[in-house]
Amino acid sequence: MLKNNYQIVGLKKLRENIDEYISAVGRGHRFIVVRKSKPVFMIDSWQDADELWETAIDFTKIKNGGVGINDLLKRL
Repeated sequence: MLKNNYQIVGLKKLRENIDEYISAVGRGHRFIVVRKSKPVFMIDSWQDADELWETAIDFTKIKNGGVGINDLLKRL
């Protein structure tokens, strides 16, 4: 375990077990991914993603279930 509850995982192990790590992140785990013993990137959850993103257009308000890409492209 590291500071701030990050766990170290090798890039190869992450690739081979990606579904397990996705589930773990969903449960609140955080990872530092290393390659050749050097940190490459961190994986953390996006629990507060709604605060970071702004909705530009909500196509579900135009049509229940959203608007298909072909219909959208026809109107451009």
